Amino acid sequence: MGQHVSRTDFEWTESLEPHAVRRTDILKKYPQIRELFKPDENMKWKVTLLVFIQFVMIAAVSEMSWTYIILLAYCFGGVINHALTLAVHEIAHNLAFGHSRPMANRMLGMFANLPIAIPMSISFKKYHLEHHRYQGDEVFDTDIPTYFEAKLFCTTVGKFFWLLLQPLFYALRPLLVYPKPPSNLEIINAIIQLSFDFAVFHFFGGKSLLYLFLGTLLALGLHPVAGHFVAEHYMFHKGYETYSYYGILNCVTFNVGYHNEHHDFPAVPGCNLPKLREIAKDYYDTLPHHDSWVQVLYDFVMDPEIGPYARIKRKNRDLAKEIKDAETFKNGNGLASTFDKVD
Repeated sequence: MGQHVSRTDFEWTESLEPHAVRRTDILKKYPQIRELFKPDENMKWKVTLLVFIQFVMIAAVSEMSWTYIILLAYCFGGVINHALTLAVHEIAHNLAFGHSRPMANRMLGMFANLPIAIPMSISFKKYHLEHHRYQGDEVFDTDIPTYFEAKLFCTTVGKFFWLLLQPLFYALRPLLVYPKPPSNLEIINAIIQLSFDFAVFHFFGGKSLLYLFLGTLLALGLHPVAGHFVAEHYMFHKGYETYSYYGILNCVTFNVGYHNEHHDFPAVPGCNLPKLREIAKDYYDTLPHHDSWVQVLYDFVMDPEIGPYARIKRKNRDLAKEIKDAETFKNGNGLASTFDKVD
C-alpha cells in the first residue's frame, strides 16, 4: 500500500482566510484593478466553440472501436469537458454576461453543461460561492475532504485511487455533508441535461454517450488538467492555503491556475487574471506557487506529508454574522459578484 501519510488531522487555524485582507491592501495600492471587474465578452463564443466540437465528436465516435473511444475521451474529449466545467466556474461568478443579466449567465451555464453529460451547472454555483465566502469552514466549505476520505485514503496507493475517484467525491460530498434542497433552476438543469443525454443515446448510440461520460470522469480524475484540484488549496507549504500555477495548461482551463488572484478578486474574469498579477506582482511573486500540475499529482501521491488531511480548516462560524459581514464587504468594496444569490 506504500507509505502511510504522516498527518492525522487537518491543519486547524483561528485566523481569517487571507484573501479579503490582501484584496483590501491591493485595491488601496492599485485602485486601477477595478477596471478589470468586467465580464469576459468572448466567453459565450468560447463556450459555443467547445460545445460545437463535442457535438461533432458525438457523431464521429459513434462508429469507432472502444479502444479509440477511450483514448479520445481521455486525451481530447475529456480536456474539452474539463474546460467546460471551468467555463461553468467562470459563469457561476456571472463573468459571462455580468451581474445585470443573471439568467443569461445561468442559461449559458446549462448550455456549457451539455457535453459534460452530468447536470452540475446550477448546483456548482450555490456550493462554490460558499467556498469563496467561507474558505476552510468545516461546514460550509465542501471543497475540503471529509474525515472518511482522509482516513480511508491515507497511503500511497490509497491517494492514487482517491485522485482517480475525485469526480465521485466532488459530486457526492456536498450532498452528504451540507445538503440543500434543490432549486427550480437545478430541476430545470437536470431535465435539460437528461433530455440531451437521451437524445444523444437515441440518435447516435451508447458509444457516443459513453464518450461524453468517460471524458468527464477521466479528465476530472487522474489527469494532468485535473491537477488544479489538488494544486489550489492543499498545503504544500505550511501556513499557505491557496496556490497559483502559471504554466501552459492555463490555456485550456480559463486561467484557473491563477488561483490566489481568483480568490482575491473573484469579480475579475480568467482572461484578465494575468493582467491582475502583472499589476500587483509585488504581492503575488512572493507567494509559493506550482510550476507543474503533473508534479503536483505525483507529489500528492508519493509524499507522505501530503494527503487529504493537508488542508487548512476553520471551526464553523455563525452564519448570520458571516452574511452580515459579507453584505458589509459588498457595500464597501463593490464586489457583489462574489456573494450574489444562487438563483
